[in-house]
Amino acid sequence: MEGTGLMRETLVEGAEMSRRGTGTVSTDPASVSTEAFVEAMRVQATAVNLVTSDGPGGKTGVTVSAMASVSAEPPLILACVNRRSPSVAAIRRNGVFCINALSAEQDGLADTFAGRPSSGVPFDFRAARWTTLETGSPVLVDAVANLDCVIHEMVEAGSHTIFIGRVVRAQHRQVKPLVYCDRVYGAPGPLSR
Repeated sequence: MEGTGLMRETLVEGAEMSRRGTGTVSTDPASVSTEAFVEAMRVQATAVNLVTSDGPGGKTGVTVSAMASVSAEPPLILACVNRRSPSVAAIRRNGVFCINALSAEQDGLADTFAGRPSSGVPFDFRAARWTTLETGSPVLVDAVANLDCVIHEMVEAGSHTIFIGRVVRAQHRQVKPLVYCDRVYGAPGPLSR
């Protein structure tokens, strides 16, 4: 993702206004329905991650699929967390988080931290082995990758808080990542030709 910052748009009587290349302001068309948006996003394959944090706001973890790199210099990543999640307040107060990319064998852990375990207790850290790196956030031992971050910026966008983190430690393993597409877990593989 290139650029120096996030574009912020102004809402005027329900119409989104944005600057065009000509310097004029024009009215954009109305947004699609929530249902149409969710259905279009449902068929997008995304990596499955656990965002974890610990500190004065408490120990927390939540499954997310909206995670992306922002910049390599400095190393920045983002994770989007629904504001209804108690994890938002904890991450904000802690000022740190770790993105733990799940492996193809960790779909049960994804469900646990999504609040819907097939057995056991939702959001239960006893469901896996953890360690810590620089920030004190829980780091999943068997993850594909761990990106330990301090909060660089927070942006409120729609129903979510976007946490942009500056990566202070990163590690990875050579195993298949867990992906989610069309409401089913899977793993990437080569195309057969």
